[in-house]
Amino acid sequence: MNGRSAEEARRTHERVLGMRDQFIDFLRSLCSVESPTDRPDTQTGVHAILGPALEELGYGVRIVRGRRSGNHLLAVPRRRRKGGPTQLLVGHTDTVWPVETLDRMPVHETAGRLHGPGTLDMKGGLAQMVFALRVLRELEYEPEVAPVLFINSDEEVGSPDSRPHVCRLARQAERAFVLEPALGLSGKLKTARKGLGSFDIVVTGRAAHAGLDPEAGASAIVELAHVIQRLNALNDPERGTTVNVGTIDGGTRRNVIAAQATASVDVRVATMDDGARVEEAVHAIRPVTPGVTLSIEGGVRVAPLERTPRNRVLWEAAMRAGAEMGFELEEAMAGGGSDGNTTSLFTATLDGLGCVGDGAHADHEHIVIEPSLDRCALLARLLLTPPRGAGSRAGDGP
Repeated sequence: MNGRSAEEARRTHERVLGMRDQFIDFLRSLCSVESPTDRPDTQTGVHAILGPALEELGYGVRIVRGRRSGNHLLAVPRRRRKGGPTQLLVGHTDTVWPVETLDRMPVHETAGRLHGPGTLDMKGGLAQMVFALRVLRELEYEPEVAPVLFINSDEEVGSPDSRPHVCRLARQAERAFVLEPALGLSGKLKTARKGLGSFDIVVTGRAAHAGLDPEAGASAIVELAHVIQRLNALNDPERGTTVNVGTIDGGTRRNVIAAQATASVDVRVATMDDGARVEEAVHAIRPVTPGVTLSIEGGVRVAPLERTPRNRVLWEAAMRAGAEMGFELEEAMAGGGSDGNTTSLFTATLDGLGCVGDGAHADHEHIVIEPSLDRCALLARLLLTPPRGAGSRAGDGP
């Protein structure tokens, strides 16, 4: 690293650490507005806090109407150079917590941690976005690549409404930073995420009296037992492939040969090739019980976030930025999906840049304040990464 870069990194880190109280106050205000995914109207309360904060930083803020969800927020620099490169910051306002959770889980600080619903997943990440941009403005460091923020309201249910917007913005961006929480208390960045699939299986047999005429029946439950064994055989821990039969149902009475049985199946894969392999194998299952038919629907619908060459370049930039500020970064694969799975299809992506903590979706949800401020400084440094050269945009290979 050169002397100037090291000095800028030091100043950035120190300035972020000096904003500790303002950061906590801002995050408290975000978390004090409850915003469950299934209450679209509650998202506007979070927008009412984020919008003015971003406008104060020189951003034009637009509400993108949700069709089946709450609204989303798009923020673009007002003085952006026309036709210049952009970098996308992605987050979400929705949480898994129902309204009135704060009555039993109030936001509170203790022993260097901020506890409360949404602190880690992921209103802490939203606060990091705002404060990373704030510190750059205060230090008069101008990113060469314009930061564009997209904050949706349906990520916790897979972003069904907002995904087209994420795709469009990612196609236009040189890179994407996803402010989902870091992995674990060690704060690993998520340089890979598994792809997600789901299947619904319906087995149709033939009912008969289990005592008087069992040979006349064809048991859907017996056939489903065979199907489950074949699904289980697709598990491959070494490749990161998991196939889980999450629910089953079937039959009517214990003395009736079951005419129908169903199963719902969750699939996680580490690569797109594995996804195609598992999808083909599931749809190739055929019944072995005479008189029984199978209906199988579904597939791998969320592509994995893989450690592609362009994503590795972004990870290496993060390691250099961390080293400038005196901390070593670690990476990991996450089993769950995020909007990073989507952005990675179109542009270089780094996920898990959000707060360090524990208990996402659990009663002990919290962030650890100091390392979360470190990550805010890291984001600020990454936003200063120069643009890639002409002809070498993110589209040059996956």
